[in-house]
Amino acid sequence: MTFRQFAYRNVVRNRRIYAAFFMASAFSVMVFFLYSMLLFHPSIENRFVQEIALIGMGVAEIVLYIFTLFFLFYSMRAFLHARSKEFGILLHLGMAKRQLQKLIFIETMLIGITSIVAGTVLGYSFSKFFLMAVREIVLLPALPLYLSWKPFALTVGAFLSLFIIISLVAPIFIRTREVADLISGEAGGKGEHEYSKSRGYFGLICLGVSYAMAASTSNRLILSLVFLVPPLATIGTFYFFTDSLPLLLHKIKGRKRFYWKHFRLLSISEAIVSLRENGRMFFIVAIVSTLAFMSVGTLASLSSFASQYREMNPLALVYKSEADNPFEEEHIAQLEQELQENDIEYFMAKMPILYQTSVYTNRVVSILSISDVNQIGNRLGHESIHLNEGSALFLPPSSSSYKSLNSRIVRTALEESNLYIEIAGAYPYQILPSYAVGANAIVLNDVDFNKVSKIPTAGELQPSVYYAFDIPEWQRTKDIGSSIDDTITDSFMLGTTDSLSYTFDNPGMNYSIIRTTFSLLLLIGLLLAAVFLLASGSFIYFRLYTTLDRDRKQFEVLRRMGLTDREFKKIVNRQLIPQFFFPWGIALLHSAFAFLSLQVIWDALAEISIVKELTIVLVGFTIMQITYFYLIRWRYLAHIKAPS
Repeated sequence: MTFRQFAYRNVVRNRRIYAAFFMASAFSVMVFFLYSMLLFHPSIENRFVQEIALIGMGVAEIVLYIFTLFFLFYSMRAFLHARSKEFGILLHLGMAKRQLQKLIFIETMLIGITSIVAGTVLGYSFSKFFLMAVREIVLLPALPLYLSWKPFALTVGAFLSLFIIISLVAPIFIRTREVADLISGEAGGKGEHEYSKSRGYFGLICLGVSYAMAASTSNRLILSLVFLVPPLATIGTFYFFTDSLPLLLHKIKGRKRFYWKHFRLLSISEAIVSLRENGRMFFIVAIVSTLAFMSVGTLASLSSFASQYREMNPLALVYKSEADNPFEEEHIAQLEQELQENDIEYFMAKMPILYQTSVYTNRVVSILSISDVNQIGNRLGHESIHLNEGSALFLPPSSSSYKSLNSRIVRTALEESNLYIEIAGAYPYQILPSYAVGANAIVLNDVDFNKVSKIPTAGELQPSVYYAFDIPEWQRTKDIGSSIDDTITDSFMLGTTDSLSYTFDNPGMNYSIIRTTFSLLLLIGLLLAAVFLLASGSFIYFRLYTTLDRDRKQFEVLRRMGLTDREFKKIVNRQLIPQFFFPWGIALLHSAFAFLSLQVIWDALAEISIVKELTIVLVGFTIMQITYFYLIRWRYLAHIKAPS
């Protein structure tokens, strides 16, 4: 038997241990290849989506590469530790350390090349479905499957270099160990888990403080907490698994009435041993799972913003013209012509806006007539509002401000027109985009509005005109008024927006960009989260199956002592459930408090709720984890019961 055949048979013989490693590696290669297929796709050149693809896919591939490097690094350490007895015997029989390093290199490269081939083949097999999904998301006319050497070269080159690095670094972990230590394998070092009470309490304090800060955050504190809470929670999580949890378990162990009952003695003792061996692994799983939850949850909240965008922007096109705007007629004619050319049904309302100074606040107030407001409200399906002379309503600048304004009653006078009015309550519907006519606006009766309009004004009090376009098929307007929007964008880049005498907003165009960006980022995040979750589950799988022989011997002894199958399953559940759900539960708790802070950010930016989306994300991950647990438990029980 040649040396290469020996390495090959080693891999085949340990295929049970290498299974999760191979699956996670192949899946990472597949996701990386899918990103590369979009990155080099010829049909997205000279389009806006190309920038999104280049940035999003590029960053995702870098993150995926770094994470896979860490994942393989940790996995190889676990494998070498599990096979330490085997390596010790080989060294004792006369194998040179250089030959052992060569053996590990060949084995690692064999698994790596196989996973690269499998992942690339699977990636190309699913490329058609992936590109179809992206095409629907970014609303491209076509995104066909193509064949190019670039995605294959990038994927194979990236992961081949990664496996070579791991293959060269892996032997370092056995280079300095003595043969006797290697042969003893897991038998050595089975003493009581050492922990520090001070570090244990410190970990609990760090977690408690980070949770309290996340739950009590506000708009003013959010930026500082973003840089403070994550490091504090990470430190707390590390000490929680290495010191706090062992401290709690030893306190439980000290309660004899509770500890010496049924199978708790065996379960808690095994949990203490598991923490000694796997405390750092539980920390890694918790952090990786938190990253997965947060990436999908954050991107799902962005999608929530896109889905609620129409509610915040009920009008399809809005054009506001100041008194000295020379382009008013030209621009309005252009917008109507483009709508007609594209066969888009629309309704346009012209709304004069007056400006007066309120005696009550000594601030400028924007004034609209109730008939103009009702006209737009009726088009949007709202009932008409009636106002008597001398009465007025606040026009809320945003939906969240309605409640506070509706409870206010203000009696004031308009300084320039000397008109006394009573503002009682607020207009109940959002018919204009947020802050479209300013933060301080009111609605007057038509008679009072006409009185005010006859008063000559100058400077900032000159009236303006607001053109509101109601378009049922509002998403078709993404290309309407693009030349006007480009002029405003150029002016913004040059810092000359103050010289413009008009403003223009196209929610259809904005929504198209937002929807494309957020949906594509969500797709990227879902694939990354899938890699993270598969890797976190693989960490537990490694530890579970590297100690399988020892566990089989323990349960064989218990079976000879009269342990029934029902009791056997109960003990296995008590040992497996903490390993699967404790790190996941901590990750879920981290994410829940992080989402509280995220809700504060969205309240400040867009006044939307993301509770529904985040609940769906967390429930979905819960179902996935439970399914994964039962799958692994089923295979674990089968291996435990199998004869040695």
